[in-house]
Amino acid sequence: QVQLVESGGGLVQAGGSLRLSCAASGTILSINAMGWYRRTPGKPRELVASITRRGSANYADSVKGRFTISRDNAKKTVYLQMNSLKPEDTAVYYCNADLNWRDTWGQGTQVTVSS
Repeated sequence: QVQLVESGGGLVQAGGSLRLSCAASGTILSINAMGWYRRTPGKPRELVASITRRGSANYADSVKGRFTISRDNAKKTVYLQMNSLKPEDTAVYYCNADLNWRDTWGQGTQVTVSS
């Protein structure tokens, strides 16, 4: 079974840092774009950052300069380094990837930033 498994969420104070990881498992023939989304109650799901297979990254304006997305193709893993966290970054973060030419989602990991 092909799946994405996230880790690294938690509770942090404003100004702190967290690193999210998302690993693909199962029979993987192809991984193209990978990314992170987040969702807060009452708001639509938001693209936080994405990265192509070759490493070209794209960020939401709200996280530019604070978050960094990266990937390790050999480990089939994408990372999201989050620095200078703000209370408004509080959300469930979801990993997304094009695995075997199918749009695949992780189960989500909670990030809570206290003021």
